[in-house]
Amino acid sequence: MSAESGIDTFRDSGGLWENHRIEDVATPEAFKRNPVKVLDFYNMRFKQLKTVEPNEAHLAIARLEKEGKYDISIVTQNVDDLHERAGSTKVCHLHGELTKCRSSGNESYIAEMPLEGLGLGNLCPSGFQLRPNIVWFGEMVPAMDLAIDIVTQSDILVIIGTSLNVYPAAGLAQMAPKNAAVFLIDPGTFDDLDRKIKHIKKPATAGFKELISILLNRQNVR
Repeated sequence: MSAESGIDTFRDSGGLWENHRIEDVATPEAFKRNPVKVLDFYNMRFKQLKTVEPNEAHLAIARLEKEGKYDISIVTQNVDDLHERAGSTKVCHLHGELTKCRSSGNESYIAEMPLEGLGLGNLCPSGFQLRPNIVWFGEMVPAMDLAIDIVTQSDILVIIGTSLNVYPAAGLAQMAPKNAAVFLIDPGTFDDLDRKIKHIKKPATAGFKELISILLNRQNVR
């Protein structure tokens, strides 16, 4: 979803983020082993986030919500704030938020990320080191129950820009009600895609434009 805004995705770059191995920057073990490296990596991503803007797909979703024709909720694996900056108001972040930090010893303590990022010695009020508010590989997904509630009540489910390989998030695609219309917007090839899912084989911006045309002609939705 955010790739066309200039944000790198690890699935599209051989398991790397800006030449960093996932195991070195996105696991609890990596943070214990080398917290400075992990904090520097997320500080770099936080800094990069300030240089990009929502793309046309983000803006189109926000416009649909503003028009009031659809009750739109977003469940995203992305950790950026581009949906919110585009104007969307109901966003469930499955994998956390780059713009926030939390206590490494008290998961309930979440705060805004300092403008300069995080360093060793940045502590929560209880004295624990602050870490990025990111769900790392091997950690529980706190927002999963909310995401399931959203998907299981949907009339139309739109899946945008995903490999459908990262679980538990990938399982959400199969949780829409039987009578819901399900769309996948992604330029990739999916050999074993469920027949129920209509595949719009385009990037997010172009694919969402096609989806809007389908929604305007509602008899083609199902």
